Amino acid sequence: MDTETAYSRALSTWCTAAFSVAVALAIVFALTGERTAVGPLLLLAALCAFAEHVIVHLPNGSSVSGSVMISLAAVFVFRDTAPLLGPLLVGMAGGIYWPHLRQHDWRRLAFNIGALGLSSLAAAGAFSAVARAEHSVIWELLGAVAAAVAYWLVDVALLGVTIRLRDGGSLRRQISGLWGFADFEIVVFAILGVFLGRLYEAHGVLIVALFITPILAARQAFASYLAVDEQHEATLAVLVQALESKDPYTGGHAGRVARFATYIGAELGLSPGRLRRLHDAALMHDIGKLTVPNRLLNKPGRLTSSEYERVRQHEDISVQLLRRIEALASCATAIVGDGINAPLESRIIRVADAFDAMTSTRAYRQAMPQDDALAELRRQAGAQFDPDCVRALLRVLERRGERYGAGVEAVAALAQFVVPPPKVGVGSAGLGDLAPES
Repeated sequence: MDTETAYSRALSTWCTAAFSVAVALAIVFALTGERTAVGPLLLLAALCAFAEHVIVHLPNGSSVSGSVMISLAAVFVFRDTAPLLGPLLVGMAGGIYWPHLRQHDWRRLAFNIGALGLSSLAAAGAFSAVARAEHSVIWELLGAVAAAVAYWLVDVALLGVTIRLRDGGSLRRQISGLWGFADFEIVVFAILGVFLGRLYEAHGVLIVALFITPILAARQAFASYLAVDEQHEATLAVLVQALESKDPYTGGHAGRVARFATYIGAELGLSPGRLRRLHDAALMHDIGKLTVPNRLLNKPGRLTSSEYERVRQHEDISVQLLRRIEALASCATAIVGDGINAPLESRIIRVADAFDAMTSTRAYRQAMPQDDALAELRRQAGAQFDPDCVRALLRVLERRGERYGAGVEAVAALAQFVVPPPKVGVGSAGLGDLAPES
């Protein structure tokens, strides 16, 4: 059985399991005596389904909506008659998504029904544990926060496993990619849902119009967030394209350094937001090379002292350029400093940059074997490179089984150089291997 088939079958099994567990629990709760009033159940189920039909799709294939607000309203409305069954059924109704029905996408339909139902059930359990016995605003507020956290944790865990089975990679990495998105907003909507539930109990169906407005407001808020994020990505793409148009090697180098830096940062336990900034900073760390003449960047021999100083200027220029771009200003602090006393992000990028420099072909030297490059990093750890960053890169590369450098480098890497680079380099300009001034 090949990997793709295995993932497909595993994913189908997982989606079916989520649905089956939700249905089984609904049957158990019904058999144990929980009963829901038909009118409120149908109304809240319809509102939850409506909320899911005005969702905002995320780049990783997941989505966000205001349905958690309806689920929390159901938690409040049914807390005395069907504290578990009611929210479970309302959440499951939210998974009935018309485009999936139209496309006969039964796997996704089953997963969404199960995941939303189980997330709502977790919220109901957390709310009941905190606030069911206390009918006061303070306890209901605390219950709403607990319910939001429970909903979010279950939803992220279920979705993380799904993305892992669909795309492969590390489960920790997939979940960390979801971690942090809308975590504050979900608490706000949960609290709002509880108070909407209070209003529904007091005023009945006349209050339904109030449910619609925050659902649409939630959609607009998430859409605005993604629009800003897309503009950020577009800015990065334009700058990387400018690097590649000047020098194809430099553009490819930036992408690889960003990948290695992200590996190191994740291994060191950086938060998702900090990892994102690290990735962007690594991608932009050489942007100042746009001002360096190609004859110096691609010089096959040793640099003179004045040429080396000219190339070094790109580091300060990179910082200045990033500080002038509002969307990337936070990246500037990640590429300043030198040595092992620099900020952590700067130390990570330094290790990632050095590893890629040694394992890729440059004008003055062909790529080194990966083992030689790693040995050099270990030798300089504590002096030129942060030891923790070096060890983190070593662990990630070994665990992932990735190989770079001589023997695995693409043939095209050599084709871009007019003068074939020598197999043995001319030394390090930073360590004084300079040519005399002509």
